Amino acid sequence: MSGILDRFAVTDQVAIVTGAGRGLGAATAVALAEAGADVLISARTEAQLDRVAEQVRATGRRCLVVAADLSDLDAVAGLAQAAYDEFGRLDTVVNNVGGTFPTEFLKTSNEFLNEAFSFNVTTAHALSRAAVPLMLSAAPDAQKSIVTISSMMGRTADRGFIAYGTAKAALAHWTRMAAQDLAPTIRVNGIYVGSIMTSALEYVAGQPELMDQLETKTPLKRVGEPEDIAAGVLYLASRAGQYVTGKLLEIDGGIQQPTLDLGFPDVAP
Repeated sequence: MSGILDRFAVTDQVAIVTGAGRGLGAATAVALAEAGADVLISARTEAQLDRVAEQVRATGRRCLVVAADLSDLDAVAGLAQAAYDEFGRLDTVVNNVGGTFPTEFLKTSNEFLNEAFSFNVTTAHALSRAAVPLMLSAAPDAQKSIVTISSMMGRTADRGFIAYGTAKAALAHWTRMAAQDLAPTIRVNGIYVGSIMTSALEYVAGQPELMDQLETKTPLKRVGEPEDIAAGVLYLASRAGQYVTGKLLEIDGGIQQPTLDLGFPDVAP
């Protein structure tokens, strides 16, 4: 009779993690490997991926490195077949690639908004659409799961984030919609990520007044760790989360409003 911890195992399953060269993606790839999965990791910088691959292989699992520009929709879609060809199956897709710089409203061009949407939402759709037929073709008894990485800015509002926040809100709703389309065979869930100590916060980490502002406005009084998100992904991807679909976990230290004022001014003539 298996215990509760066995539900978190993904032994011999295969996962794809995008944006896996560092930060959340790297931590997620290693966590899935520690739980028993073989992993395809992809990002732009091969040297970063190679370092993550070493950590994955140190767990005893296999790792396929695919360096690619993941804003290229054909390249990101191609990851699905690459994983299937290498490992013979595909069980989990973690759509982690994304991000957009904050920008003032009047400096947010139509092109910038479109790029934000494509990089944060269309990439997830392209990879997932390519992955679903392959996920359905092998090991039907295993958990099949897609996980998206959204942001707390997709459920709150603040100045400067109209492109990023709108795209992340769209990604969250894409998650809910895809869950309906793919149930009951493939579960689709996401995470609203709060302030996590990754390279995106390097500048803030070097400014004590900004870090103090961020931590003070967070109920848990600290920023998160990449492994906090990786643990959430593992829950959603494994049998531990087998009765969860169409949901967004809020892993954000308890925040209900933005925690960092970037100082964007009022619009003026």
